[in-house]
This record gives sequence, C-alpha cells and structure tokens, in this order.
Amino acid sequence: QVQLVESGGGLVQAGGSLRLSCAASGTIFSMPTMGWYRQAPGKQRELVATVTSGGSTNYADSVTGRFTISRDNAKNTVYLQMNSLKPEDTAVYYCKAEGTSRPGLLFNSWGQGTQVTVSS
Repeated sequence: QVQLVESGGGLVQAGGSLRLSCAASGTIFSMPTMGWYRQAPGKQRELVATVTSGGSTNYADSVTGRFTISRDNAKNTVYLQMNSLKPEDTAVYYCKAEGTSRPGLLFNSWGQGTQVTVSS
C-alpha cells in the first residue's frame, strides 16, 4: 500500500557523518508520524528518532545531540542526519511511517533497512 525506501547507509569511520533518506510512495492522504529505528546484531529493534508532520521530534537518549531527524512533507521524505558517529551506532536502520491512505484507512509501513557501519 505505502512503500518506504531507505538510502544513504554505508561504512564510515568513528566521528564521521552520514545522512539517511527515506521516501514514501503510494497512496498517502496523511502521514502524521515518520521515524527511524535501528537493530544491531543480537539486539532488539529500538527507536532512534521520530518526527511529526508538524515538526515535533523525539530522540533516543543515545543519539540526542548527534542525530537530527527532519522531513519534507511535500516529498513524503524523512531524513536522519547522523553526526559524530560511534561504533555502537552500527546497525541496520529502518524507516517507519504511519498514516492514512484515505480517511479512515490506516497504514503502518516499514522500509527494507539500510546498513550503517561505523568503524573504530
């Protein structure tokens, strides 16, 4: 119904930066919340950051001050600017979006994930 495609992952040295992008496509009437989650090997998937259509943001304590989430509502795209990366940031990063395809028809979609590897 609504598809999410992430891009921008890769390998970077500690202290470096990456910017992830996630573009939503399909039938979208509203998309109140978009966010980023990550999952490291052997660990549970965890929330990294969320942003509402109005611009309100929420961050995990571990990334506050280093990561910035933003979105372009006109393009149905969410971004995650990651600075001062640490090896513990290494994970597969997943984009998530929730909203409605039309009034009353909800969706909750995940992207396929993009690998972020931070070397020490």
